[in-house]
Amino acid sequence: MRLFGKGDLMHITRRVFFGRSVAGVGAAALATLLQGTETNSGPRRPADLRTRTPKAKRLIYLFQSGGPAQQDLFDYKPKLNECHGQQMPEHVRRGQRLTSMSSHQASIPLAGSSFKFSQHGSQGAWFSELLPHTAAIADDLCIVRSMFTEAINHDPAITFFQTGSPIAGRPSLGSWLSYGLGDSARDLPTFVVLVTANQGDQPLYSRLWGNGFLDSRHQGVRFRSGRDPVLYLSNPPGVHAASRRQMLDELAELNRLQFASELDPEIESRIAQYELAYRMQTSVPEVCDVSGEPAATFDLYGEDARTPGTFASNCLMARRLAERGVPIIQLYHQGWDHHGGLPAGIRDQARKTDRASAALVTDLKQRGMLDDTLIIWGGEFGRTSYCQGPMTPNDYGRDHHPRCFTIWMAGGGIQSGLVYGQTDEYGYNLADAHGQPLAPTKETWTPGTVHVHDLQATVLHLLGFDHERLTYRFQGRDYRLTDVHGHVVRDLIG
Repeated sequence: MRLFGKGDLMHITRRVFFGRSVAGVGAAALATLLQGTETNSGPRRPADLRTRTPKAKRLIYLFQSGGPAQQDLFDYKPKLNECHGQQMPEHVRRGQRLTSMSSHQASIPLAGSSFKFSQHGSQGAWFSELLPHTAAIADDLCIVRSMFTEAINHDPAITFFQTGSPIAGRPSLGSWLSYGLGDSARDLPTFVVLVTANQGDQPLYSRLWGNGFLDSRHQGVRFRSGRDPVLYLSNPPGVHAASRRQMLDELAELNRLQFASELDPEIESRIAQYELAYRMQTSVPEVCDVSGEPAATFDLYGEDARTPGTFASNCLMARRLAERGVPIIQLYHQGWDHHGGLPAGIRDQARKTDRASAALVTDLKQRGMLDDTLIIWGGEFGRTSYCQGPMTPNDYGRDHHPRCFTIWMAGGGIQSGLVYGQTDEYGYNLADAHGQPLAPTKETWTPGTVHVHDLQATVLHLLGFDHERLTYRFQGRDYRLTDVHGHVVRDLIG
């Protein structure tokens, strides 16, 4: 069979036939997707992939990078205080791995907390004096004292919490949720990221909120402090809105031609993202302008909330974004990596975060939004019960500790007023109800303990997803956030 074209004969091969046919079908499909949408706003997002009625409509994750010391904040250990300065008993360490930063120490003395603890709420939860505002909302919180992970260094540990794998390249939690939720607020991204400015300490990489192998429209969009909260969103000098609109229309035409030729789905995403950016030129300045907030707002969050880029300001911004329909909001705050000088360092971090974290819970509750907003507060691991480096009467440090640490959650279907799990009397190992050490694994869930994948499975469940069914096929295999592990911890659900 032959086809005549411009005087040349060309055999119709399977490749030619299907290549030309698919291009035509692809162009028609794209035209159908774009038909009837305002300003050619691009393809629709995937259908909602939830398998059950969600208890939470949105997630606000207050990630505390560096590893907050649970013994100085939430996990009161009188025995540890009594044994302050003594060598850690071998029956407590049990031959477990230490990091290279403390494994060569001549001694590993136990370090009790410098801070006073008291009980709060109807369940008598223990809180350090560093957290007076968080303690005041104890009955709104679910405190999990039995988190554990495998990673013992920052980068793999943070990556594990944010992507379900210690190896870089997987989609982030927010990207998985964006993929599963489908349509979002029309004029704002589905997944917004806020990072406390000028904190230094351990680095944070954009891949922590990246889309990995998912479509690029599911990556987090970072809002920054300063005149341009989203980079390259504003029109350059001399470019007016009408010119930008004309440019986008013509660019969309070029992208349609490219899609018809290549059938690359990222081209569709490019069109959609250009259009979202155009709409964000109006919505982003409005959401970032807090001048209309009443004085009571700053009485609640603190005066730091008036300064863009602070943790307090980002907590207030999280509430404003949630009000406007953004379903996934991720805050990152660095500074908890206290290998030395812990008493002064942790006091400073608590001052920066305690009031605003509690204010966000209180603010959402007052507005009737807490019941369907899941809030998580916590870091990538905990800290050791022994001192790293020199110990003085008024100073000590703590090394990384993955075997037990504390996070808290609120709202969004979580059981409030709950303290879940416990550690041994030294705060070094997870323990059962009788105080006996546990050695849980991620493969088989042990009651009273919560692995990182268990937390992720529970978060997905609260947002309406089955963590085993929210998958994406890539390079010949199905991937999911929880890999091949994870158990929904139903004890945490109200």
